[in-house]
Amino acid sequence: MSSNQTLLSIEHGLFPRFGEGFGRSASRFHFGFSWKGEGVQLLDMEISTSENEDCFGTLLKQGAEARVFESIFLGRRAIIKERFSKKYRHPSLDSKLTLKRLNAEARCMTKARRLGVATPALYALDPLLHTLTFEYVEGPAVKEVLLTFGEHGIVEERLDDIATQIGQAIANLHDGGLIHGDLTTSNLLLKIGTNQLVVIDFGLSYTSTLPEDKAVDLYVLERALTSMHSSCGNVMDRILAAYKKTSKQWSSTMNKLAQVRQRGRKRTMVG
Repeated sequence: MSSNQTLLSIEHGLFPRFGEGFGRSASRFHFGFSWKGEGVQLLDMEISTSENEDCFGTLLKQGAEARVFESIFLGRRAIIKERFSKKYRHPSLDSKLTLKRLNAEARCMTKARRLGVATPALYALDPLLHTLTFEYVEGPAVKEVLLTFGEHGIVEERLDDIATQIGQAIANLHDGGLIHGDLTTSNLLLKIGTNQLVVIDFGLSYTSTLPEDKAVDLYVLERALTSMHSSCGNVMDRILAAYKKTSKQWSSTMNKLAQVRQRGRKRTMVG
């Protein structure tokens, strides 16, 4: 056998998945190895799970990239986010890209916590099943609270507190070189008992220190507030006031935000 011969002796097989709250199902796997001298290098890996959507727990929502489940992890309520495969991609390439995105999301969540921004605690990352398991945060999304304000009247003190926390959290992320990428009121939770703001869903997050990227991050939130919560007044002004007080780099970001807004208006006019 040559020193660089590719080994494919480990063929498809089945193994059970066990886990408290994970249910039980089976996964099919295939590994490709390259033999080099005294070492073995993993070339590709393909995992396909059974089509049992309840295997992780209760399905809460499904998007274009992932499914989110409520489950139990080591006796605690937890959230499992599964990034599912894209059938149009080659299986080995799909697995590598999915794992890369999964690792990036985990790193961004961890970095956000280091920057002083509350996020769910990350419990586990499974590179084979492409899942993240993290803390279940009990409490409403900011979206629900603002919609309630729109229907029953604004509680000014609470709205100020929410807006201040949002502005401070985003400023801490941005000053630390982290862009959330999907700042909507659905991705901001208020923990029951403390009303502490918790930022979730770092699936589109990335690192950047560019004022343009920070401005676009803010503009995404502004558009979400305008379209969903116009009855609450200009919440964005309150958020930006807190952002300016917290961020050491707010000036360049605000200048870019004005340009981003202008581009947005032009797109709206053109259609």
